[in-house]
Amino acid sequence: MHVPPSIQIENLSVHYAGQVALQGASLAVAPGELMALVGPSGCGKSSLLSAVNRMSDLVPGARVSGRVLIDGRDVLSEAEDVQALRRQIGMVFQQPNPFPLSIAENIRFALREHGVRNKAVLEERLEQALQATGLWNEVRDRLDKPALGLSGGQQQRLCFARALALQPSVLLLDEPCSALDPMASATVEALIDSLKGRYTLLMVTHNLAQARRLADHVAVCWVRDGCGCVLESGPTQDLFQSSRDPLAHRYLNGLLC
Repeated sequence: MHVPPSIQIENLSVHYAGQVALQGASLAVAPGELMALVGPSGCGKSSLLSAVNRMSDLVPGARVSGRVLIDGRDVLSEAEDVQALRRQIGMVFQQPNPFPLSIAENIRFALREHGVRNKAVLEERLEQALQATGLWNEVRDRLDKPALGLSGGQQQRLCFARALALQPSVLLLDEPCSALDPMASATVEALIDSLKGRYTLLMVTHNLAQARRLADHVAVCWVRDGCGCVLESGPTQDLFQSSRDPLAHRYLNGLLC
């Protein structure tokens, strides 16, 4: 059985054009577990997430220091194959962002971009990814229809399917439910819960109840001395019930905005 990797982040700092967005963040995610990053806006959660699969490389003026270890391999190394890294580490964003293509071509296009050309493999991965996200029975008869014709929740699950088709071992989720209505959000939450154990997941969320429902561990991010940081991380129930850091305790218990 495939064992998903661990993530170890050590003293991670992210700068944009000389401004510090995140300073000295450290945390660890065990294989197959989900860690939720929570905290107010502007505290470096998304910057931390984007450093893990080197999306920060695409931002002009961005500079990242520290270490991001995936099963002990430092993915910030200059020797890292970034395209291969992004196959291993899938990402789903806040707003559903399907390509303006058919439902099926959203999956096939992503696979072809990463070197998959065999038609049988493309169709197998397509069906597997849609099955894994609960979309197959909903769209199997309209795979050639525009993806943008799907509901918001279905579009977001298609984005999950597009990531899963590349057979990653880590998934980064940047507020994946925040743009969805409550019913669609519940469906996506159930999907995320089903992925635990098979993938290692790191998820940004502003929804503390969602973090408490889904996460095995939580990291509380904050702004201190003008830049983002990680105040405390640990098992979800432990942090909600007895955080050691006073700010983290107050935030998780609804005593801070």
